Amino acid sequence: MKRIRDKIEYYTLQADNRWKILPVKRQRLLTKLFFGGYALLTLLVIVSICISTSQRNNEISINHIDGISGSPQTKDTIQANKINSLIKK
Repeated sequence: MKRIRDKIEYYTLQADNRWKILPVKRQRLLTKLFFGGYALLTLLVIVSICISTSQRNNEISINHIDGISGSPQTKDTIQANKINSLIKK
């Protein structure tokens, strides 16, 4: 765990040093580009949510669950089903 933390800290410091080496104009440009991308992504998600919620109706569909998988039942599950059916009666 300590090695992972050390590697993360090393790469974080290395990225920070690379950022500090860049000229201020380049830092500002990259910051504006990153913020613009983030704002565009946020806007797309909000529009997508608005579109998907406006197209749905307010009804809840409740259906019977047939089973989680199509695997055959074992002796244990068959016996448990029999016990459960006896308990329910």
